[in-house]
Amino acid sequence: MSLRVFHVVFITVSILLAAFVAAWANGQYRLEHEVAYAVTGVGALVLGGGMAAYGAAFLRKTRNL
Repeated sequence: MSLRVFHVVFITVSILLAAFVAAWANGQYRLEHEVAYAVTGVGALVLGGGMAAYGAAFLRKTRNL
């Protein structure tokens, strides 16, 4: 496995983890209505989006390697 493939797999797993954390925080917020869960959910969505943008840029930059 090349370093490029490992990097893409790692980014993908990180995006999935961020999505699961956002879903978990949303469920907890619905149960307890604490602001910390809302902040965690929004933060996880923002970070997941950032990682998706980074992954797209990485794929675009390393396409010809």
